[in-house]
Amino acid sequence: MGSVFRRFCCCCCVADDGDDDEKQPLVPPDPLEYFNQEVQKRRDEETNLWSEPGDRSHSERPDDRVLYSLLQARNKTRMGSTGYRRLSVDIEAMRDTRREVRDKWKIILENLGFIAEADSLLGVSAGASLDGMRNAPAARELLHTLHTETSLFYSREPPPERYLLILDRLLYLDVAEDFLAKAKRFYPPKEDSDEEAPGLAINLPLLLARVEALNGRATEDDEESERDD
Repeated sequence: MGSVFRRFCCCCCVADDGDDDEKQPLVPPDPLEYFNQEVQKRRDEETNLWSEPGDRSHSERPDDRVLYSLLQARNKTRMGSTGYRRLSVDIEAMRDTRREVRDKWKIILENLGFIAEADSLLGVSAGASLDGMRNAPAARELLHTLHTETSLFYSREPPPERYLLILDRLLYLDVAEDFLAKAKRFYPPKEDSDEEAPGLAINLPLLLARVEALNGRATEDDEESERDD
């Protein structure tokens, strides 16, 4: 009788252990690594200010494609080489221009009273979608007006679509027209002779050609550096 009782208890214990295992929550293999990846992704988005943030391939717009190609080319180039330094100059020139455009928007927003909220209003993540916009037609019309009737943007190419999402927020807050009026006053259109020559007056086809050339020369640079060493 005692042996039967012991077998019964053992079976119960095994069954109970199995139930406990099934009830255990699923835990990611490495939560810290996932968190670090997300932080890095957000940092990259803020650094590069992709013109089309929802395009994860960064290949739909010519300027995004150029910047992405430059970054990829630099990743494959030996740090400290001539090619690496040249690529870094071009990358920072494009990033600086994007930051300058964003800074203009921030100045206007702060002038409208959004001093604490400006950065949040200008934040656009890769998960943002134009499909979720509340008033896409009005936002697109406003963006076209800002592009043609102000000097908020440097490039003659279509303005970055990330700003459609920002304008949609301003429309929701009922301050889009005020923003447009300030933009016309602070940044009136410039004559061709008065155009500044910041980063994105960069010749995009020329940059792409340079990326290809540097990719071809990366090995040569490394070999030359090794001989110098």
